[in-house]
Amino acid sequence: MNKKIFKISKKIKPFKKKIFVESDKSLSIRWVLFSSMSSKKSVALNLLKSEDVLSTIDCIKKLGSKVKFYNNKCEIIGNGLNYNIKNNLILNAGNSGTLGRLLLGLLINSEKKIKLIGDKSLSKRDFSRVTIPLKKFGARFSSNNKLPLYIKGLKNPKPINYFENKGSAQVKTSLIIAALKTKGLSKIKAKKSRTHTEIMLKNLKVPMKIKKTKNFDYIQIKGVNKISPLHYNIPGDISSSAFFLVLTILSKNSELLIQNININPSRTGIIKILKKMGANIKIINKKIYKGECVGDILVKSSKNLKSINCPTKFNSSAIDEFLVIFLVAAKSKGISYFKNLSELNHKESPRLNWSSKILNLMGVKNIVTNDSIKIYGNPNLKINNKIHIKNYLKDHRIFMMSVIAGLTCGGYWKINDKDSIKTSFPSFLKILRKIY
Repeated sequence: MNKKIFKISKKIKPFKKKIFVESDKSLSIRWVLFSSMSSKKSVALNLLKSEDVLSTIDCIKKLGSKVKFYNNKCEIIGNGLNYNIKNNLILNAGNSGTLGRLLLGLLINSEKKIKLIGDKSLSKRDFSRVTIPLKKFGARFSSNNKLPLYIKGLKNPKPINYFENKGSAQVKTSLIIAALKTKGLSKIKAKKSRTHTEIMLKNLKVPMKIKKTKNFDYIQIKGVNKISPLHYNIPGDISSSAFFLVLTILSKNSELLIQNININPSRTGIIKILKKMGANIKIINKKIYKGECVGDILVKSSKNLKSINCPTKFNSSAIDEFLVIFLVAAKSKGISYFKNLSELNHKESPRLNWSSKILNLMGVKNIVTNDSIKIYGNPNLKINNKIHIKNYLKDHRIFMMSVIAGLTCGGYWKINDKDSIKTSFPSFLKILRKIY
């Protein structure tokens, strides 16, 4: 028996449970990187120990940081804003696009050439979205905009003015990190995206001004001489919660309470979209922790789901959750339409294309273009055939989407590469087994 294949042969039974999911990956990676930029001790509780975060820790250790784990606690003592870098240093970002792109901003003041590598999936992804603006600071890169990639910075990077028009929090954060290492004022006009970096820097008392408009944030950030340490208790990840939200919505007579989740407004697009489709979701016990909104999510089985012409204003705040949103559309009454989603094909795998393939295997009619998908929903959808999901570049979200599809829609599923979840959500199957 192949232990890397996950099999499903029957739908999930009704349930009523309470769960915690693993800690927020975006916050975990950012906390590690910002802690590495402080020369004092930073402490985190509940740091996510996924492969992406462990890759981040491995990289900062190579840059001179000291890291210790004590059960549920992680301590990092960084070495400030400058690094004593060895010759011929190689940093491995693994599967993480966030880590790869943020590292390049972090290395903007390295006068030695550093090689950045990643796994097969990450090596297919375009890095020009960060190399082009980072060149304005004075960095030099090898001509290829895919990994492996060489960067050589300079001792005193120049402040920049830049328009970030992709709505990418990875790009925005990479530029903000680089701007911290200049001796002047950088100005970044950024299309709306996740705001974890700005909130975390506010906690660090970094001199930064932000003017918010409907579509853009205007960020002014000054270079600094030092970064304060940050003590942080990391809440659960809404992207991980998304799979269990949809599992409950599409199951019969079920209820789930997902506790202590980061519900930053720049991340809750999935909740807004699913509510518009008729899903029974409530956020309770809300509180503010270090600028981030945290709460519990109560979700129940939802009948009479309806289609949606999804407003594009939700795209950036739901970009990692669209795969399971498409499953809800597949079981809704009517035709759902999602557009301006070309960014999905720039993830760990071409997710928009893969979503269409999986829906086709399920017998769900859909029409996909390079940036949109139209899904013809069927509330009575039942699958009786055999479905085998493979060769998807070990994209963790493709694996988890397929599992939720099998448990809620039926059929006989074989899903390869179950170890793919280790990049972001190692306990996914363990939590799932507690439910069914």
